[in-house]
Amino acid sequence: MNSPNALLSALAQLFFPHTCCGCGTDLLTTDSIFCIYCLGAMPLTGFEDHAGNPVEKNFWGRADIRAASAHLYFTKNSAVQQSLHQFKYKGRKEIGFYFGRCIGQALKKSGRFKNCQLILPLPLHASREKTRGYNQAAVLGEGISEIMQIPLVSNALVRVSETATQTHKNRIQRWQNMENKFRVMQPEKLQDKHILLVDDVITTGATLEACAQTLLRLENTTLSIATLAYSVSG
Repeated sequence: MNSPNALLSALAQLFFPHTCCGCGTDLLTTDSIFCIYCLGAMPLTGFEDHAGNPVEKNFWGRADIRAASAHLYFTKNSAVQQSLHQFKYKGRKEIGFYFGRCIGQALKKSGRFKNCQLILPLPLHASREKTRGYNQAAVLGEGISEIMQIPLVSNALVRVSETATQTHKNRIQRWQNMENKFRVMQPEKLQDKHILLVDDVITTGATLEACAQTLLRLENTTLSIATLAYSVSG
C-alpha cells in the first residue's frame, strides 16, 4: 500500500512536475536539476587549466587579462542553451547558483585563478535587472564565491545605459555598441585588487572587453575573467 508521503509526492509531480532543466525529462531525483544523461553529456571545455585557450585569445592585444576561462561550450538547441534560458528568463536562480559552484570548483582546482581577491559580476542596466529580477552574472558569482571563499562585490560598477542587441553585430560593431557603457562607482573597493570578472556567455568578448578597459584604468588593478559558457557559433 502506498504511503501518504508517496501519494503526496506523486500528486506534486503531477501538478508541479520536477523536470530536468536540460532536456525536460522527469526521470531525476527530487533534489537534482539535471538528469544523469545531461550531467554526463555536459560539454566541459577544460579551459580553466590551459593558458592561451580560446577565451584568452579573444583578449590578446585588446585588454591585459591575467587568466580567462569558460566552463562549458554553448551551442544552439543544447541542454546548456535550454538551462541558460530557464535561468535568465524563467526565474530559475537555482540553476545559476549550481553552475556557479561548478565554475568555482573548476577554477579552484586549476590553480590559475588562486590570486583573485574579489568577484565582480558584469552589471546589467538597472531597468533590465528590474525586469528580470536579478543579474544572472551575480547569481553565478554567488556560487563561485561560496566555493573559492573570496567576496562578491556587486555595487561598485554599473552599466550606465541600455544597449541594442548584440546578436547580429560583428566584433567591431559590438565594441562600438558597448563603448563607454560602464562606470566605476566605488573605486576604493576595486583598486589594488586582482578582480575576477564574471559573466554568463562569451561570444566575441566585446562586452567583457569594454568592461575590462574601464576596470583596468583603476590604479594597480589586475583582471581575470570567468564565464559559464563559450559560444562556438561566434
